[in-house]
Amino acid sequence: MNYIVIDLEWNQANGTTEPVPELPFEIIEIGAVKVDEAGRFVGEFNELIRPCVYTTLNYVTSKLIHLRTHELERGKPFKEVYDKLIEWIGEEEYIFCTWGTLDILELQRNIDYHGLKSLSEEPIPYLDAQKLYALIFDEGDHERKSLEHAVDELYIEKDIPFHRAFSDAYYTAKVLNRLKSKDSSKLSYISYDVYMAPKSRSSEIKIVFDNYAKYISRTFDNKVLLFADREVSSTKCYKCRRNLKKKIKWFTMNSRHYYALAYCEEHGYLKGKIRLKRDKEGRLFVVKTTKLISEADAEKLKYKYAHMGKRLKKENREI
Repeated sequence: MNYIVIDLEWNQANGTTEPVPELPFEIIEIGAVKVDEAGRFVGEFNELIRPCVYTTLNYVTSKLIHLRTHELERGKPFKEVYDKLIEWIGEEEYIFCTWGTLDILELQRNIDYHGLKSLSEEPIPYLDAQKLYALIFDEGDHERKSLEHAVDELYIEKDIPFHRAFSDAYYTAKVLNRLKSKDSSKLSYISYDVYMAPKSRSSEIKIVFDNYAKYISRTFDNKVLLFADREVSSTKCYKCRRNLKKKIKWFTMNSRHYYALAYCEEHGYLKGKIRLKRDKEGRLFVVKTTKLISEADAEKLKYKYAHMGKRLKKENREI
């Protein structure tokens, strides 16, 4: 299997242009490195794209990536570059790798805008090297570090400038190799881009990691139907697979994130978290994580629930 380590640069509206809702960020450069199982760099991809929506570079973008508007005239149309990228990726099995969570999302949004064939009709698995770096070198710290910070901390030679698509893909690939050599087991912590949500129960995502489980549901027409689904509303212990009785039913403080508390006789307290999302057609789905927590953390969740107030209780009566 190959690792397609990819990085994008994109432009957006500035003071003289209005943002296009379907395309808030227009890709202007794609860089990628192909890495084989042994960690060898076996391919490179580097293409500039001529924009057709935001034709003047945003000031912040221009300053960050050291590119000027007139230089984009050398770029090729997005369709031509995308076709070339797919041909370069090839037929061998692969998984994308990025630094952060946005590149696969914005690539699909640009593909959609230009009316091209989708990368996938389902959520796309990928490796988020930024998250893996935090797991392996920062003991799971939620504060995500910059790519340059990781390169410095791992004493990787800086032989090309940062903040262009190819160079950032190149350094991400070098960090990936260090992650693999340090703890290759953490590469099982796969992320999923959910620009395309599951379409049916059979295509829902269920994955168990060492210390938590993740579930990505199919889409529903409304919140009532969504929370009526047993799989969505369940609190199941991912260690012993038992369906657990809830100590606190699902509640929310902002209508987007929901929490629940359950108890497993064998493994202790389990915290559920649901993130409510919409697909591009506006239908609802959830990304649910369940995690075993300490008694002290369970008490914190109980306290939060007890003090959520009248507005919160009214919200919960709706589901």
